[in-house]
Amino acid sequence: MSVAADRDSIEVERRGPVTVLTLDRPDSLNALSHGLLRRFDELLDELKYDYAQRVIVLAGAGRAFCAGMDLKGQADGAVWVEDAGPTQATYALQEAVGRLIAQLRDVPQPIVAAVHGVAAGGGLSLASASDRRVAEKGTRFIASFVRLGVSGGDMGSSWFLPRIVGWERAADILYTGREIGADEALEMGLVSEVVEQGAARERAVELAEAMCVTSPFGLRQTKSLLNLSRDGLSLRHHLELENRTQVMATTTADFSEGGRAFAERRDPVFKDR
Repeated sequence: MSVAADRDSIEVERRGPVTVLTLDRPDSLNALSHGLLRRFDELLDELKYDYAQRVIVLAGAGRAFCAGMDLKGQADGAVWVEDAGPTQATYALQEAVGRLIAQLRDVPQPIVAAVHGVAAGGGLSLASASDRRVAEKGTRFIASFVRLGVSGGDMGSSWFLPRIVGWERAADILYTGREIGADEALEMGLVSEVVEQGAARERAVELAEAMCVTSPFGLRQTKSLLNLSRDGLSLRHHLELENRTQVMATTTADFSEGGRAFAERRDPVFKDR
């Protein structure tokens, strides 16, 4: 057995303050190989303090968004850790995919997922961990875990889905592993829009660019507050966090610029100062 130490490709495109990350293993429907996980980890670490990049768009190359974990690679003997027992090596890999989901929430940039083709297993989890989701017609969402003999809770799926679509629908999705089409995903609130085939990426960029006219500090702090809200803080604790955040925001130069722009009836020019 050998460790897959390569860095599978993720295409990085900068569109001003928007970073588009495109999973680039189209021959395997962008399945999450060890190399892809390592590259993902590196890129998210780099973006965490790159405040010039305001929003991230997550997309997939070829025919699909992401087909989940690379089961073929694991069947061919790829392991995450050398010289460890099978249980220990498998647990280390599971920790790595969990870290990826945590990183998607920890980066200060909101994430817009442009989903097409299929988002299965870990692909569904990547989409669920994003802040907004746009799907193309014909997209299929599949929580395939239970059909593969494992728990429906993987890569945050049993945490995100109840918060996005409600407990009853999350139970249906995770207990059965059935396919959810784009229209049903829209109806249940799993996605915010359904667009024509081939249009999800550009629509996601449009949504990302619309966020970039806001205060940079305010946008980052809003994602932080939404994260904490999802974690289940009490109302009083959350109000205290909101209060402290607002006071910090009022000390920035961008807050003064926002007030002047409002009074002068013009668009503000925020400089993240």
